[in-house]
Amino acid sequence: MLNTSARLLRVLTLLETRRDWSGAELAERLEVSPRTVRNDISRLRSLGYPVEATPGVAGGYRLAAGAALPPLLLDDEEAVAVAVALRSSAGGGVTGIGETSVRALVKLEQVFPMRLRRRVNALQAYTIAAPTSGPTVDAHVLAVIAAACRDHEVLGIDYRKHDGSETTRSVEPFRLVNLGRRWYLVAWDRDRHGWRTFRVDRLTPKYSNGPHFVPREPPSEDIAAYVTRSVRSVPMKYEARVTVHAAAAVIAERVPHGIVIEPVDDNTCVVLARSNSVEMLALYIGLLDADFSITEPPELVERLRKLAERFAAASTR
Repeated sequence: MLNTSARLLRVLTLLETRRDWSGAELAERLEVSPRTVRNDISRLRSLGYPVEATPGVAGGYRLAAGAALPPLLLDDEEAVAVAVALRSSAGGGVTGIGETSVRALVKLEQVFPMRLRRRVNALQAYTIAAPTSGPTVDAHVLAVIAAACRDHEVLGIDYRKHDGSETTRSVEPFRLVNLGRRWYLVAWDRDRHGWRTFRVDRLTPKYSNGPHFVPREPPSEDIAAYVTRSVRSVPMKYEARVTVHAAAAVIAERVPHGIVIEPVDDNTCVVLARSNSVEMLALYIGLLDADFSITEPPELVERLRKLAERFAAASTR
C-alpha cells in the first residue's frame, strides 16, 4: 500500500487524466477505502487543488479550474514529450502560439533536472524544422473542440465550405486530426445524419457546453486514414491522369502524400492527381522525374507545353 504522500500524488495524477471519477473508482485504483479517498481529497484541497465533489450515487470528483494554476505532475517521459511539443509548436500551424510556447518552454526547462535538460537540448541541437506555409488555426478553437470531444458535448459551428459558401451545423465532435499543417474535425453531423470531416481553419464554434450525447460507433478504426480518404474525395477543379514510365514504388517516394498511384506493371504506373490549380498539378508532375504521357485536362496540357518552351529557352541561353 502506498504511503499518504505517494497516494496523494497518485490521486492527483488520476484526476488530471480524466474529467470525472467516482469515489468507488478511485478507491479501487488506490486499493483503499472510500473514506481514505475522501480524506485524501480534503488534503489536496488544503494544498490548493480545486477538487469538486458531487454527492449521491452518481456523484464523484473532478479537478476544476481554480483561481491559480496548481502544480502539475509529470514523469520524465511526459516532461520531455511536453518540451519537444512546445519546441515544435513554436513554428507550427496554430495562430499566436509561438511566443506562448517559448515562454512555457523557458519555465519548464528552468526546473528540469540536468538529465532531462541534456535530452531536450540534444533534440533541439540535432533537429531542424523546415519552414512551411499554409492555413493556421486558432489555439482557443482547438481547445474548445478538444474539450467538446472529451466531454461528449454537442458543438454548434459556422462552417465555410470549399466553394466559399457558408453554413451552420450542429455536430457531435469525435476527434481532431492533424495532417501536416492542416487540422480536421471528425464529427457526426446532426443535420445531415452522417459522419463528416471539417477543416478547422474554416470553422467557428458558435457555442460549446451544449447538451451531452452518447458516443456513436466511429466511422473507422483508423481515423487518420479516414480523414485522408475524406480529403481526397473533396471535389477539385482539375483532375489529371498521368501514365508514368517508372515503377509505382519509385514514384511514391517522389510525390506528396495523398496523390494516388496505381501500378500497371513493373515499369509503369498511373498517377492520379487533383487540384484547384493547374500550376500545382504541373509541380506534381515535375516531381516525378520520369518520362510520362498525359492528355487531360487540356488546361494542364497547355500549361506543360508553355513550361517546356520556357525551360528550353532558358537552357539555351
